[in-house]
Amino acid sequence: MTPPPKRTSLRANRRNFTVEIELRINGSAQRLDISPQVSLLDALREYLGLTGTKKGCDQGACGACTVLADGRRINACLALAVQYQGREITTIEGVDHPLQAAFVRTDGFQCGYCTPGQICSAIGMLAEHKEGAPSAATEHLATPSEELDDEEIRERMSGNLCRCGAYNGIVSAIKEVAK
Repeated sequence: MTPPPKRTSLRANRRNFTVEIELRINGSAQRLDISPQVSLLDALREYLGLTGTKKGCDQGACGACTVLADGRRINACLALAVQYQGREITTIEGVDHPLQAAFVRTDGFQCGYCTPGQICSAIGMLAEHKEGAPSAATEHLATPSEELDDEEIRERMSGNLCRCGAYNGIVSAIKEVAK
């Protein structure tokens, strides 16, 4: 009788298992042969060379990895790439939005590390607000205000951290574009 295979060989086989997927990134189809456990963040950075999306905490707490999936903001570090087949992913490299110029005008960045995630998050947040989605700071949940005030912007952007503390500039940039 032959002994059962060692567990390490089974793990090695699982590690070598890959799937072919097609992602739509910034308007173009990208084919990847990857392990099912690869995060969307790692697929973007390591497989596709799109390094604008940053790896901060790798736990979904800082927002540096924020991208847009079908226009909705997501933390790419918490998403598996295989989950996003057939969806349109927009990274900072695919963004052409007035927020970029507003961030420059209002000094909404300092070192720039969090800026791609901040901008993608702000684009998603502005769309959410336009659709009428309330936040914890919305005074009347049934009727969100037309105009975003500082408190509302800060609440809606609370998932994105800036280690340099450029929050006043970030809020000013978003407020400027939201008008």
